Amino acid sequence: MKNIVVGLGEILWDVFPERKVLGGAPANFAYHISQFGFNGYTISSIGEDLLGKEILSSLEEKKLNYLIETTDYPTGTVQVTLNKSGVPQYEICENVAWDNIPFTTRIENLAKNTRTACFGSLAQRSTVSRETIRKFLAAMPDDSIKIFDINLRLNYYTKEIIEESLKIANMMKINEEEVLKVAMLFEWDGEEQDICKRLLKEYNLDILILTKGTDGSFVFTPRQTSYLSTPKIHVSDTVGAGDSFTAAFVAAYLHGERIEDAHQLAVEVSAYVCLQHGAMPKLADAYLELFPNRG
Repeated sequence: MKNIVVGLGEILWDVFPERKVLGGAPANFAYHISQFGFNGYTISSIGEDLLGKEILSSLEEKKLNYLIETTDYPTGTVQVTLNKSGVPQYEICENVAWDNIPFTTRIENLAKNTRTACFGSLAQRSTVSRETIRKFLAAMPDDSIKIFDINLRLNYYTKEIIEESLKIANMMKINEEEVLKVAMLFEWDGEEQDICKRLLKEYNLDILILTKGTDGSFVFTPRQTSYLSTPKIHVSDTVGAGDSFTAAFVAAYLHGERIEDAHQLAVEVSAYVCLQHGAMPKLADAYLELFPNRG
């Protein structure tokens, strides 16, 4: 059980003007944590179409474990455009395969042996996938780690989904735009750090990660606050950078590293991913060799 780390939710093709690359926050997370030697799995669903077959081929090529169910719905795609700073804008197709992830026996069995799972709000926009995510998290062992990577896109979230997810989670990842949206939804006043500390306390979280793009990042725990600035780099694109940040932090945390050291690794890895194209680049060997005795 101790090595299984799951990314649970959407898997899709990020379609750029000149190419398409495999994406979806949970899949990105699972891929990156698997690069650190953990037994990463992505759980989602695809359609009976060419795009779905290409997803499985890509996962095989990346040597990422998966439980991908096939549905009667089309495989998910997202139209991605980048602004001058490399920051993406998304157009997300609706009523696709990852909106309809079934809770199968093999998914339930994996849940019972999963040490850590990362889930978001986007795949909870539909009832079917939301119920599967909740059932999976409920089936995990009592001492497991459940990371809520909030991922607020367009209008695909509600206050209820966020609250219920926070009650389930013991770790949260959020960015500066999402903090403002959550504060408005919850009708909370205060600065970003105040909102984060209130979320940490009111929902009894062990860790809350706040990323602020070029303005640095924070890691909050009930006992400490860690802040690190963002390295100045020439960004290719930021797609998947946040997911690699989460994966690197969790990999170090599961390996018993101090919060400050896990934070430092997360900052370095996400900066490296920003130098590459797409959400799932192969990491530099120096990172891959960090944890010889996994989990």
